[in-house]
Amino acid sequence: MNKSKLIKTKKDHKQALERLVMLIGMEPEFGSSEFAELDALAALIEIYEKEHFPMDKPDPIEAIKFRIEQQGLTV
Repeated sequence: MNKSKLIKTKKDHKQALERLVMLIGMEPEFGSSEFAELDALAALIEIYEKEHFPMDKPDPIEAIKFRIEQQGLTV
């Protein structure tokens, strides 16, 4: 998937993720064509995933408890 295009199917999504991983591994320089492709592809993946894998907002209390636990703190 060398040209960025809309991601419409699971197959497109899988190919886009594989290409994204490859581009990230190349560590492209800012301003290069590879960097531009990485940036565009990441945006297209984000659009697809927001539509197909929506995430509920966390319960505020559970979010606080999670953060406390992650910091190794106790109540």
